Amino acid sequence: MAIKVLIVDDSAVMRSLLAELVAAAPDLVVVGTAPDPLAAREMIKSLNPDVLTLDVEMPKMDGLDFLERLMRLRPMPVVMVSTLTEKGSEITLRALELGAVDFLAKPGRSVEILEYGEEIRDKIRAAYQARVRSGHRQEGGAIRREAVRIQLDQRDLKDRLLLIGASTGGTEAIKDVLTGLPGHCPPVMMVQHMPEMFTGSFARRLDGLCELTVKEAEHGEALRPGVAYLAPGHSHLLLARRGGVLQCELSRGEPVNRHRPSVDVLFESAARLVGAKVIAALLTGMGKDGAKGMLGLKRAGAWTIAQDEASCVVYGMPREAAEIGAASEIVGLRDVAGRMLRRLAGDARRTA
Repeated sequence: MAIKVLIVDDSAVMRSLLAELVAAAPDLVVVGTAPDPLAAREMIKSLNPDVLTLDVEMPKMDGLDFLERLMRLRPMPVVMVSTLTEKGSEITLRALELGAVDFLAKPGRSVEILEYGEEIRDKIRAAYQARVRSGHRQEGGAIRREAVRIQLDQRDLKDRLLLIGASTGGTEAIKDVLTGLPGHCPPVMMVQHMPEMFTGSFARRLDGLCELTVKEAEHGEALRPGVAYLAPGHSHLLLARRGGVLQCELSRGEPVNRHRPSVDVLFESAARLVGAKVIAALLTGMGKDGAKGMLGLKRAGAWTIAQDEASCVVYGMPREAAEIGAASEIVGLRDVAGRMLRRLAGDARRTA
């Protein structure tokens, strides 16, 4: 049975383009297009779509207001279609907090339409399979969970490194893990599949919620405890060592697993350089990026954690890791930060 899609966008040109791209797949069917949220509301009632694509900035009713009401009254998979602007990225991140499954940027003049069509179809398929949770975030989305309090001393921190990889559903999952980590933990390196315009906004958003300092990674900067480094959307993030100092390295090499940044690239670089000093977590996401790199980390002596199916928005990347034996343990999202810290403390006691 084909996945029923409703497209909501105030631009007639965009509605037509998206409808044509979506309908090109035999497993997807466009049941309708709506120019604004008020029309969409009636079409949802009559057409009962499986997935909604929603423009971020809409007339008659703000897109976020509509999404918030929708996720409260009739939760369903929503893929946001966002403008590549700073304002668009902030609105999109708020939409993900409210319960949207994923987003993609509106195509620009330089976008390859065939590739864009493949991307939106993949995101719709992933959204259809996603676990949708009704929106119940606090004002501004700032749920501040307390950092896990486990006694760590300098032995626990010396030369240690935490790694996180995520994709679909990952913005909220990464936030949950980082807000559970104390400000004095080892350096954290992270990859979230996200366009270039969005990673800066995402890092700033996290920085305001966490005890850690969160920033976009810069090429050649030395890793410091208490800092989380997010791969910028334009480059792979790798671990490098120069003069005995661990550093961030950025590369505009070819996409890996169709992604740049790629989780596998980060994990494989860490496996080569520090191996057993790593604790890595692979969180919710579509596809298999990170699974192979996590297996390499485990074989190099790292402790590896995969998010469990029940707490994933899309159980893709962690499932791939579990199936190839790359995960040392599989835990729920709310337990990831605590498991990382307990492992740090336990390793320190064992080597004391």
